[in-house]
Amino acid sequence: MIDHVSIGVKDIEKATGFYEPILNAIGLKKLIEKPGTVGFGKSYPEFWLNHRPEKDGNIIDSGNHLCIRAKCVEEINKFYNLALELGAKSGGDPGYRPEYNASYYACFIIDKDGNRIEVVTFVQDKA
Repeated sequence: MIDHVSIGVKDIEKATGFYEPILNAIGLKKLIEKPGTVGFGKSYPEFWLNHRPEKDGNIIDSGNHLCIRAKCVEEINKFYNLALELGAKSGGDPGYRPEYNASYYACFIIDKDGNRIEVVTFVQDKA
Protein backbone atom coordinates (compact mmCIF):
# COMPACT_ATOMS: atom_id res chain seq x y z
CA MET A 1 0.00 0.00 0.00
CA ILE A 2 2.71 2.52 0.91
CA ASP A 3 5.46 3.05 -1.66
CA HIS A 4 7.83 5.25 0.34
CA VAL A 5 8.04 7.45 3.43
CA SER A 6 9.99 10.53 4.42
CA ILE A 7 10.96 12.09 7.72
CA GLY A 8 12.06 15.62 8.47
CA VAL A 9 15.48 16.23 9.98
CA LYS A 10 17.03 19.46 11.23
CA ASP A 11 20.57 18.69 10.01
CA ILE A 12 20.65 16.56 6.84
CA GLU A 13 24.37 15.76 7.06
CA LYS A 14 24.21 14.57 10.68
CA ALA A 15 21.02 12.64 10.01
CA THR A 16 22.59 10.95 6.98
CA GLY A 17 25.60 9.97 9.12
CA PHE A 18 23.21 8.51 11.69
CA TYR A 19 20.80 6.71 9.35
CA GLU A 20 23.24 5.30 6.81
CA PRO A 21 24.87 2.69 9.11
CA ILE A 22 21.66 1.71 10.92
CA LEU A 23 19.70 1.33 7.69
CA ASN A 24 22.59 -0.65 6.18
CA ALA A 25 22.12 -3.06 9.11
CA ILE A 26 18.65 -3.92 7.79
CA GLY A 27 19.58 -4.03 4.10
CA LEU A 28 18.82 -0.47 2.97
CA LYS A 29 21.52 1.49 1.13
CA LYS A 30 21.87 5.17 0.30
CA LEU A 31 20.67 5.41 -3.31
CA ILE A 32 20.07 9.13 -3.93
CA GLU A 33 21.55 12.26 -2.45
CA LYS A 34 20.41 15.68 -3.64
CA PRO A 35 20.48 19.05 -1.91
CA GLY A 36 18.08 18.78 1.02
CA THR A 37 17.14 15.13 0.58
CA VAL A 38 18.64 11.64 0.82
CA GLY A 39 16.91 8.42 -0.25
CA PHE A 40 17.60 4.91 1.07
CA GLY A 41 16.25 1.61 -0.17
CA LYS A 42 16.96 -1.81 -1.62
CA SER A 43 16.29 -1.17 -5.31
CA TYR A 44 14.64 2.26 -5.18
CA PRO A 45 14.35 4.95 -2.47
CA GLU A 46 11.78 3.77 0.07
CA PHE A 47 12.95 5.85 3.04
CA TRP A 48 13.77 9.53 2.64
CA LEU A 49 15.39 12.14 4.86
CA ASN A 50 14.23 15.69 4.12
CA HIS A 51 16.03 18.76 5.41
CA ARG A 52 13.73 20.74 7.70
CA PRO A 53 15.96 23.30 9.49
CA GLU A 54 12.98 24.63 11.47
CA LYS A 55 12.27 21.18 12.97
CA ASP A 56 12.16 21.08 16.77
CA GLY A 57 14.03 17.93 17.84
CA ASN A 58 12.87 18.44 21.43
CA ILE A 59 9.45 17.05 20.56
CA ILE A 60 9.81 13.44 21.69
CA ASP A 61 6.23 12.34 21.08
CA SER A 62 4.87 13.99 17.95
CA GLY A 63 2.53 11.05 17.38
CA ASN A 64 4.47 10.04 14.27
CA HIS A 65 5.50 6.40 14.06
CA LEU A 66 7.20 4.64 11.17
CA CYS A 67 7.86 0.90 10.99
CA ILE A 68 10.40 -0.77 8.67
CA ARG A 69 10.49 -4.51 8.03
CA ALA A 70 13.70 -6.44 8.71
CA LYS A 71 14.60 -9.95 7.56
CA CYS A 72 15.53 -11.37 10.94
CA VAL A 73 16.03 -10.83 14.66
CA GLU A 74 19.77 -10.29 14.18
CA GLU A 75 19.17 -7.33 11.85
CA ILE A 76 16.86 -5.75 14.40
CA ASN A 77 19.35 -6.19 17.22
CA LYS A 78 22.16 -4.71 15.10
CA PHE A 79 19.96 -1.76 14.03
CA TYR A 80 18.98 -1.03 17.62
CA ASN A 81 22.49 -1.28 19.09
CA LEU A 82 24.01 0.90 16.36
CA ALA A 83 21.25 3.48 16.74
CA LEU A 84 21.86 3.78 20.49
CA GLU A 85 25.64 3.97 19.96
CA LEU A 86 25.04 6.83 17.51
CA GLY A 87 22.90 8.81 19.94
CA ALA A 88 19.31 7.63 19.50
CA LYS A 89 17.08 7.11 22.52
CA SER A 90 15.41 3.79 23.16
CA GLY A 91 11.70 3.73 22.56
CA GLY A 92 11.54 -0.01 23.31
CA ASP A 93 14.21 -2.68 23.56
CA PRO A 94 14.35 -5.45 20.93
CA GLY A 95 12.04 -8.28 21.85
CA TYR A 96 8.83 -10.14 21.21
CA ARG A 97 5.56 -8.20 21.39
CA PRO A 98 2.98 -10.92 22.12
CA GLU A 99 0.31 -8.26 22.59
CA TYR A 100 0.50 -7.77 18.79
CA ASN A 101 1.30 -11.30 17.61
CA ALA A 102 3.24 -14.28 19.01
CA SER A 103 5.85 -14.01 16.23
CA TYR A 104 6.17 -10.17 16.35
CA TYR A 105 9.78 -9.16 17.20
CA ALA A 106 10.59 -5.46 17.13
CA CYS A 107 12.55 -2.55 18.53
CA PHE A 108 11.79 1.17 18.73
CA ILE A 109 14.18 4.12 18.60
CA ILE A 110 13.75 7.88 18.76
CA ASP A 111 16.24 9.83 16.68
CA LYS A 112 17.71 13.23 17.57
CA ASP A 113 14.89 14.93 15.66
CA GLY A 114 12.20 13.16 17.67
CA ASN A 115 11.27 10.72 14.88
CA ARG A 116 10.02 7.39 16.29
CA ILE A 117 11.22 4.45 14.18
CA GLU A 118 10.24 0.83 14.70
CA VAL A 119 11.87 -2.17 13.01
CA VAL A 120 9.95 -5.45 12.95
CA THR A 121 10.24 -9.03 11.77
CA PHE A 122 7.95 -12.01 12.19
CA VAL A 123 9.73 -15.08 13.56
CA GLN A 124 8.12 -18.09 11.94
CA ASP A 125 8.95 -20.65 14.62
CA LYS A 126 7.22 -18.48 17.28
CA ALA A 127 3.83 -18.36 15.55
